[in-house]
Amino acid sequence: MNQIAKSRPLRAAVVGGGIGGLAAANSLRFRGIDVTVFEQAERLGEVGAGVFVYPNSLRQLERMGFRDALANVGARVGPGSQYYRMDGTVVGSILTTDSSGWNGMYGMHRADLLNALAAALPPDAIRTGHRCTGFAQRDDAARLSFANGEVFEADVVIAADGIHSTLQKHVVDPQPPEYSGSRAYRGLISRDKLPQWRDEAHQVWMGDGKHFMVFPVRGGQLLNYVGFVPTKSETVESWSAAGDRDELAASFAGWDPRVTELLGKVESCFWWGLYDRKPLPTWTSGRLVLLGDAAHPMLPHLGQGANQAMEDGVALARFLEGRGSGDVVRLLQQYEAFRRVRTDMIQAEARQNGLRYDSKYASLEQRDREIASSAAFRKSLYDYDVDNAVVAGLRENQVPAA
Repeated sequence: MNQIAKSRPLRAAVVGGGIGGLAAANSLRFRGIDVTVFEQAERLGEVGAGVFVYPNSLRQLERMGFRDALANVGARVGPGSQYYRMDGTVVGSILTTDSSGWNGMYGMHRADLLNALAAALPPDAIRTGHRCTGFAQRDDAARLSFANGEVFEADVVIAADGIHSTLQKHVVDPQPPEYSGSRAYRGLISRDKLPQWRDEAHQVWMGDGKHFMVFPVRGGQLLNYVGFVPTKSETVESWSAAGDRDELAASFAGWDPRVTELLGKVESCFWWGLYDRKPLPTWTSGRLVLLGDAAHPMLPHLGQGANQAMEDGVALARFLEGRGSGDVVRLLQQYEAFRRVRTDMIQAEARQNGLRYDSKYASLEQRDREIASSAAFRKSLYDYDVDNAVVAGLRENQVPAA
């Protein structure tokens, strides 16, 4: 049976057509795995928000042929990137390269990144209007059911359906997300409205329980801003909830004039509540595996959520490359053991970095020292090559056994 299975490519189903799901689909297809993506919305789409693509994920995307596509829609982030106190006092530079000096860092509109990933897949590989309602598996296959009455069988099912994953319950008991106590106001503003703004700069201001950041997207035509503000009650975890621009401006009154000037030009904004979750006991159940936010949702204070989802897809594809259906269950367990050491660490550090940014330190001098010295940690993030790490581990039998 296993020899017969190895005579055809593995068949993978990805549930979720966001950045993590489409990046995983591209990684799987790049490694010769037949993949179909199922998205519940009637069409693919991402709201107007920015996302960083850092060196650790950009090098993987470029290997898959996305160099030109991303360069065409991204905004290179580099010189002039700095941390400030709320009054504009410089705390330190923001690292925008890996240890080799490679500036592999883009600010991107989420829709631009999603469109680039979708365009690289065959049209029939993405099925919209498919809301997953059921999952079952037997020894030799997994089966998905959808609200439109369709069913689909695959050798492996990848749940890339976000922090509120519908498939997560088939892996672990329901694990409610944990509210961070903060909401983020976000939006886009035309670069033309702020002619003195630094080109290519990522800038972060840190104050009393709050922080504010700005970086360019869409080739520098737009600036993406995010203001993080504490709340007394939970805010919905939504990318599209309308925010109050006056409340946003009032939250940062008296800050560095660069912040207040930008906020004075904001016409509308959105907000979303910030949630993560403690590490799950497992990501896999038989032929089903959780990926990205479904497995390890992170607070945004390292900008690694989407980047870690992309790393997940690259690693998973490497584990499954050239293997047969009978190997899937064991390989998914090995994949999880390999990945979660890194994602657990980054989840925890994202929480800690949020405390730094929000000045929740008895000594701001100690906070500033940690921020200024964070380059070493950032380099370790950006230098990491997930594909090479999997290959080396498999070659040296260092990948944990299932």
